[in-house]
Amino acid sequence: MKKLTAVMITAILFFYGCGNEQDGDALTDDYEKGKMSVAEMEKKNPIQFLSVSGSDKKNILGQTVINGIMINNAKIASFKDIDIKLSFYSKTGALLEEDHEMIYETLSPGESKSFKSKYFAAKGTDSVGMKVIGAKAIK
Repeated sequence: MKKLTAVMITAILFFYGCGNEQDGDALTDDYEKGKMSVAEMEKKNPIQFLSVSGSDKKNILGQTVINGIMINNAKIASFKDIDIKLSFYSKTGALLEEDHEMIYETLSPGESKSFKSKYFAAKGTDSVGMKVIGAKAIK
């Protein structure tokens, strides 16, 4: 009876162990699929992973000088040709003018780059808002 019980327990453990094992290739495939889905998601939605901030000041010629920083928060995707919308506001917060600045740089994952632009902004401009509205994903 003891031998039969020992044989049954051994057989159960053997079949249970064989049924739960995944080979290394299956684990690698699952990892690659997950990695690809993250990359695809980042490439399809560059606006979610790119941010821009900066400051502005007037120069001696009366131009508004914008010093900005672009940041790529993506983990896998790189982006280029970043389109930034500039909004010029008065002291009271009224929108005076909008413009686009195309930055022809490449941003790798986790990278940040600075840029500088000069504009003859509308009279009464007190501040400038910046927002990324588009970019091209690098394949």
